Amino acid sequence: MKKLLKRYSPNPNELKNHKHLEWLGKHLQHSGLWNFNRKSIAKAFAVGLFCAFIPVPFQMLLAAPSAIIFSANLPVSIALVWITNPITMPPIFYGCYKLGAWILDVSIEKDFVMSLDYVWQVFSTIWQPFLLGCLILSVVSSVLGYFAIQFVYRLRVYKRSRRG
Repeated sequence: MKKLLKRYSPNPNELKNHKHLEWLGKHLQHSGLWNFNRKSIAKAFAVGLFCAFIPVPFQMLLAAPSAIIFSANLPVSIALVWITNPITMPPIFYGCYKLGAWILDVSIEKDFVMSLDYVWQVFSTIWQPFLLGCLILSVVSSVLGYFAIQFVYRLRVYKRSRRG
């Protein structure tokens, strides 16, 4: 898996010379952004999963600078935001809304329809439970993702040491 990820990851030296990314030049050279080790990947899962559940367009634009700030693996951070894509977004964000409504103890819109027009019509009544649910899912998935990767890496090391 590590070889596959490395093969499809961009070359940092080519990126620093890219016209639109030159303002990030020195930051893109940080080794933590391109390493596939326990710390970098765990941070990438935390960053990517947190950004995936923020209900804004172009979540990758949040994940990239966050990965740079936290020295997380950049390609993995950006790829993970695609957990919420045009196909998965409606059920995930509806689940966020239901979670927030349950926590705030507010009634769920009975005639809820998964369409952008309907959501805009009722946004004034659903925005608080929706954003609360998104925030909770962002934080919980981020923390779980970070510790799950830490656990998987340590488990692999343990299994190797027992075999070896």
